[in-house]
Order: sequence, then structure tokens, then C-alpha cells
Amino acid sequence: MNVSDYPWPRATATGVGSYPGEDHLEAVRTAFGELPMPYLPELPGRGVGADMIGRTASLLVELPVEVQPSGWRLADRPGRDFRRARDHLTRDLDGLEEVSQGYQGPFKIQACGPWTLAGAIELRYGDKVLADTGAVRDLTESLAEGLARHVEEVRRRIPGADLVVQIDEPGLPGVLAGTVPTASGFGRLAAVESPIAAERLRTVLSALAPAFPIVHCCAPGVPYEVIRTAGARGASVDAALLRRRDEDAIGETIEKGLALLLGVVPGTDTRLADVGVVAKPAVELWRRLGFPPARLAEQVVLTPSCGLAGASPAYAKAALARCREAARVLSEDPGE
Repeated sequence: MNVSDYPWPRATATGVGSYPGEDHLEAVRTAFGELPMPYLPELPGRGVGADMIGRTASLLVELPVEVQPSGWRLADRPGRDFRRARDHLTRDLDGLEEVSQGYQGPFKIQACGPWTLAGAIELRYGDKVLADTGAVRDLTESLAEGLARHVEEVRRRIPGADLVVQIDEPGLPGVLAGTVPTASGFGRLAAVESPIAAERLRTVLSALAPAFPIVHCCAPGVPYEVIRTAGARGASVDAALLRRRDEDAIGETIEKGLALLLGVVPGTDTRLADVGVVAKPAVELWRRLGFPPARLAEQVVLTPSCGLAGASPAYAKAALARCREAARVLSEDPGE
């Protein structure tokens, strides 16, 4: 992959996903006002169906869901919870269309990935979808079809966008390690082999074309090889969770041409560091890995460490602005 293949300009920043409050129009305005690569914020504070799992589940084709005391569950027919999630998304897209009039440039949307979704949604009667390989396959195919329709809808609403689609897989390391609890909580579901994990993820990523697909994993032990072999063109990770032992895998990922979206600003209220300090993890990682300095601002995008739902609105806006300001540092020669 050549750097010219990335759909964003040099020294870019974006958000991850969730955002505080209930005013989606204001959140979208903030994303477009503060970021070189705006995104469609998720506002889980609005309640059922506005959360990451509910929003993505509402995109499933012919697999309706409902909320039970234990969480989201597959249902026989679409009900109130499903409709509420769809209504949230429709209003959000209406707001996006209003705010983005005339916009041309990179734009990012997010959805939960098949493995995290399978570890969170329960079957109609019994355990989580993850416990049933056939159910995982059906969920994956349904999600791929639903996301393809969603991408097309977003493209219709904002035709000037170079679309980036982020697939959220915070649960993927647990799926591979066999640490996902059963529905009862007393046991653990069997580990999934890496080739199977990559195959299911590939089914979803390939349905997103011609959008630029990335995978977000804000958990320790990011499975870079699975992400690469699944066909992702970028990996989004939390810089605070990176360890030196991860750097060979990160280096190979960068060498293969994948973009690295690096979370460098805390997701909850704190005193924001100066721009040079915020940019430092990216600059130092690049230097240690020995890649050409000129590629840093092309291939690395700065973000908050994860979603901002737990922050105050004022901090969330400031955090996005600080990511934007720090991204400019990446255009400077890291060797200086």
C-alpha cells in the first residue's frame, strides 16, 4: 500500500466513537469543527439502542434483537428496543446530512465487529452467540449485509466523503484467548482459532468496499496478524496499552502499509498535556521502529485513547482539539 492510498491528508486526527451527552447535532458539529477527519459520534447516554452493541445490532438483516435483563438477545421479531435503536440512528444520519452540507474529504463511521458482537448478544434460548459456530456465521453474514447497506446510506447522505469505516473489536483478544464468560458467568467460552477469527472478520471488512476499512481494539494484546490477514487497511489502538514486546508486530503492520490510528489523549477528564507531549508516543514509536520520518504524518492518525462517553462535553471537545493540534507535530521531522 502506498501512502497516497490513505483517504486523509497529512497530520490528521479523528475521534474514536462514543461522545458524552444527548445532543447529537452538537456532537456532529463539534466533530466537523475540530477534526481534519470528522466522524459520526455515538451518544450512549441517550439510553437503550444508542450504545455500541444496540446500534450495530439494529443494522443486522433478518436477525432482530431485544433487551433482556441480561442484555441484548436475538428475538423472533423486531420490537420496541430494535425500533428505538433504528430511530436513534436515523435521527443521527439526518443530523449528519444537515451539518455536512457541501463537505468533501475524509469521514469516519464506526460499528461493532462480529466477534465482539457475538460475545455480547445472547441466543434466543441459552448462551451467547459466540458459543455456537453456526450462529456466529449467521451473525457475521447478517452484519456484513447490514453494514453494506449502512455504508451506502451514509454515502448517499454525504456524497463528498472519502469514507473510512472503523470496526470495533475490543472483545477480539478475549475471543482468541478463551476468556469470554458464558451467559451464566460461571464458565468461559472456548477460544477461537486465529484463522477462523480472521475469516469472519474478513467477511465483514470485504463488504465495506469501496470504503477504507480499519479495526479498532482498545484492549491489551491487540491481534495485529488477525487484523492484517482479515484485510483491514488500518489498526486503531490505545498508545497507553502498547508494550515493547508488541513492537515487532506493530512494525510488521506498518511495513505492510496499514495505517496506525494511535490513541494519545485520555478518554475521561484530566489536565491535557502540551501538544508535544501528546504527540510523543507516536514520534518515539516511529523512531524506535526506524521508519522514514516523512511517512509518520501520512500513516499515523492521532485519536483519543478510546471513546469519550465518560468525559464532560467541554473536555471531549478539548480532547479532540488537542489531537488535531498534536497531529501537526507529526509533520515535523522526528529526528530533529
